[in-house]
Amino acid sequence: MSSLQRSISSAFTIAEMEARKLRHDSTELWMRTVQPALWLLVFGEVFNAIRGLNLGGFSYIQYIAPGVLAQSVLFIAIFYGITIVWERDVGLLTKLLSTPSPRISVVVGKALAAGVRGIFQGIMIFALALIIGVNLRFDPLDVAGVLFVSVLFAMCFASLSMTLASFLKTRDRMMGIGQVITMPLFFASNAIYPISLMPAWLQTVSVYNPLSYVVDGMRAMLLTGDYSGLPVDMLVLLAFTTAFILSASVLLKRLIE
Repeated sequence: MSSLQRSISSAFTIAEMEARKLRHDSTELWMRTVQPALWLLVFGEVFNAIRGLNLGGFSYIQYIAPGVLAQSVLFIAIFYGITIVWERDVGLLTKLLSTPSPRISVVVGKALAAGVRGIFQGIMIFALALIIGVNLRFDPLDVAGVLFVSVLFAMCFASLSMTLASFLKTRDRMMGIGQVITMPLFFASNAIYPISLMPAWLQTVSVYNPLSYVVDGMRAMLLTGDYSGLPVDMLVLLAFTTAFILSASVLLKRLIE
């Protein structure tokens, strides 16, 4: 077996181990669905009455549904470093890094586990949208595409979270930095309002915000059906994901030093 095959096999083995934890205790996943449900049921329904926004002929609740999905995946992934710190504290991470598995396999495996959580969030948002009558595109290929983007996005920010954990090293600090990162990313994106409504400086920030590209891709598949910008959205997301996976792989050992 080649080194590449061993790395891939190790990554999937670690992801499977993490997924088994979710099967035994899925409480966290269900708790994480409360926030996106509130965004759709309260925020979305209230602002649905606003008629002055140019949303391309879509209702406000249709417009924000992809953004709420992306936000829920972001919130799951960015706090993944807290789990890594806990595993360091109880000695699990030291044992894992002492195995023959390459560090990049450890990072990818754990990032994939965050992706599983992202799929769960996607399914919950789809179910909620159906229940409350949000008119989205539920073509099987579009749904599969959105779930794939959710996995990739979760991997991206789970890897960023592991990178930050290598520097911060405590759960309290990770909780604080997670809050600092998520809200600015969310409000400096096109998740809940069009970029055209932002002041010029914030529009510039949104260009460098990966969440904007994720929401844009999800919105194309779930709402507009315009795939012209999808290749750029995917390339940007892949670039950020690759960069964060590599940085986490290089820096993860700092966490146990």
